[in-house]
Amino acid sequence: MLTRLLLLFSCFICGCSVAAMAQSSGSLSPLSVLADLTNFQINSPNMVSAGLPDDIHLSRLNALGVTHVIDLIPGDRDEERHSVRNLGMNYHNIQVVWDNPTYENFSDYAHEVSEAHNDGGLVLTHCKLNWRGSVFTYLYRITVQGEDERAMKAEMLKTWQPNEVWLAFIQNVLKEYNKVHGTHISTSVTASK
Repeated sequence: MLTRLLLLFSCFICGCSVAAMAQSSGSLSPLSVLADLTNFQINSPNMVSAGLPDDIHLSRLNALGVTHVIDLIPGDRDEERHSVRNLGMNYHNIQVVWDNPTYENFSDYAHEVSEAHNDGGLVLTHCKLNWRGSVFTYLYRITVQGEDERAMKAEMLKTWQPNEVWLAFIQNVLKEYNKVHGTHISTSVTASK
């Protein structure tokens, strides 16, 4: 597992894409199968995010060391929960309604990611296109992990430009987080036109 984590970490440090890393390996590696996973990002050595994975993607992510899956899609998610648990990974679903994300959704997410990291786990955050996922990952990294907001914004914008609903969500999460934690974190994100 250490070798797999080092491979993911190498992608993260080098800034290379999964497709480029897979191509350079010259064979069918777990990363080559992830090249077609919508908006797949290696966010940090212990966080990745993506659009909706299928069973093959989940199996490859597990082979790369993913231990926790956080699914941000609302609705009946029993099929994915079953697939993830059969692979021996932890699964948590946060029902994030597209046009009404809430601070409670983020609070639940932050708790789950922190618990996974405390266990030494590698977390996959996903939704349908990694739009929800990229915003949740951005917020977690600038609040809980204290990472540079502008750098995290640039990473999020590789996936999508939040619309007005999601900008309001970002602002609300930061307002509530700052109030609860006595911090002064702000965002430079603007809404798409």
